[in-house]
Amino acid sequence: IEIYKLHVDSKVTSRFAHTLITSKIVNRAKESKEVTFEVELPKTAFITNFSMSIDGKVYPGIIKEKASAQKEYDTAVSRGQGAGLVRITGRKLERFHISISIAAASKVTFELTYEELLKRQLGKFELLIKLRPKQLVTHFQIDVHIFEPQGIRFLETDSTFMTNELTKALTKVQSETKAHILFKPTVDQQKMNPELKENLLNGDFVVRYDVKRGATAGDMQIVNGYFVHYFAPHEMPVLPKNVVFVIDRSGSMAGRKIEQTRDALLKILQDLHLKDRFSFITFNSKVVEWKSSLLQATSENVASAAGFVQTISASGGTDINRALLAAVSVLDKAERLPEMSVSMIILLTDGQPTSGESNLEVIQENIQKAVNGKYALFCLGLGFDVSYKFLEKMALSNEGLARRIYEDADADLQLQGFYQEVATPILMKIEMRYPENSVEGLTKNNFKLFFEGSEIIVSGKISNELDLLPVEIKAQSHTGGLTLREEANVKEKEQVFQNQSYIFENFIERLWAYLTIQQLLEKSISAQEEDQKILEAKALELSLRYSFVTPLTSMVVTKPHDQQQMELANKPTEAG
Repeated sequence: IEIYKLHVDSKVTSRFAHTLITSKIVNRAKESKEVTFEVELPKTAFITNFSMSIDGKVYPGIIKEKASAQKEYDTAVSRGQGAGLVRITGRKLERFHISISIAAASKVTFELTYEELLKRQLGKFELLIKLRPKQLVTHFQIDVHIFEPQGIRFLETDSTFMTNELTKALTKVQSETKAHILFKPTVDQQKMNPELKENLLNGDFVVRYDVKRGATAGDMQIVNGYFVHYFAPHEMPVLPKNVVFVIDRSGSMAGRKIEQTRDALLKILQDLHLKDRFSFITFNSKVVEWKSSLLQATSENVASAAGFVQTISASGGTDINRALLAAVSVLDKAERLPEMSVSMIILLTDGQPTSGESNLEVIQENIQKAVNGKYALFCLGLGFDVSYKFLEKMALSNEGLARRIYEDADADLQLQGFYQEVATPILMKIEMRYPENSVEGLTKNNFKLFFEGSEIIVSGKISNELDLLPVEIKAQSHTGGLTLREEANVKEKEQVFQNQSYIFENFIERLWAYLTIQQLLEKSISAQEEDQKILEAKALELSLRYSFVTPLTSMVVTKPHDQQQMELANKPTEAG
């Protein structure tokens, strides 16, 4: 079985990435052989298209509502359920895997397309391409085109497998607003050593970049009546934080986990700003408050806290409910907090509640009632024994987010990395306002916090013939209320994307659909049952209309008639 062509083509237009992977394979044997197409793609992406072409006959994947696809599959495949074509693999990726049998001398072409909106983290966007062809490929290339009308501020590529020889196969061409990256190694360059047929290309190929930012009220882009608005103020003073760290020290945290937690907390303590206030609560079946109130992050208090952190040891049960209620109480009782400051609770746990209140729904209700919209709750789940669904629902119900921390050698770095993302709030209570009578289908436009290095994205549809699209941004900054205004000239903005040969013309509409689906699904996690159904119905309608494989849809792939006829591609989620 020879893979004679493997192409990865990525077009990134204004953060929206459209990636097509093409693999051409020939069976050089004298009898039928099994051929496998395996691709790893980012978890944040939605598959939009898949097809196999065997000796010229095309077998397309068809996207349907999940339950009806499952029913169709169950009817067609009597001998039990297959494994499904998509599985989560590791931290950032999921794997699409399909095998078919092809006759001697037959050729097959696989094509998989997926789309994602690149998310700005710590000041950069990242396009991740994972490679593992497992054999030398005659025609191999990665072709990335980036177009950012705001201008490209910096661009870098990185990979886990580069050698001096492979570097020669990489070219980068960059102008003010465009970049082209081509990686086209020959068979000889792909070899681990000249004698062996092993391929060096095994790992991540990453493109990182950021855009230039001029206008204070962000940047507006418009195509075919849809707009997207990017807002990422920079060089603004950081707001002081009031943060309570709630750390699980139950028996399951013993050993390496608690050591890594201590290491991470010691580093995080060094990163606190003088104006921050902080405290620690540790818990097993008992809840221990380091101090009864928040302390300012002076060098003495930080040193005292470091001493406390070094004494944290693990044993006993897990009373998440009481620990979080204690954290809320510390913030509620805090006096003389700076008026423009951000209060947050960061929970780290590795398991299920086993002491005190153990009903997950009751805990969620208790915490939501206590927090009452005043504070942001971030939930970090260490390892796979946590109920991620529970942590995610609790965080999203309280204006925060959940993150899984993987039990690896770098768990402490993952914890620090997460803290860095939330360490620098620069705006609170951000509201993005557009004219109500001329914009519809608006994505989320109210945000509790904005952190340095991230980006707010709002998208919508311009419903009538507007010449100018005005926007007003209201927010709270270090000095108090802030109002920014801007207006976009619709015709001029539309002009920017015309005559760009490699731009798929309705990209902002697809970006709008992608963002709307993501937000509807996120909202449904913390919604009541009736609301959940309404949100999911909307997300399903959009997933089908724009052909995205989301947690509500499945792609049905039909194979040649002499094989197990049907396979399903579902979208796995972190909560399982």
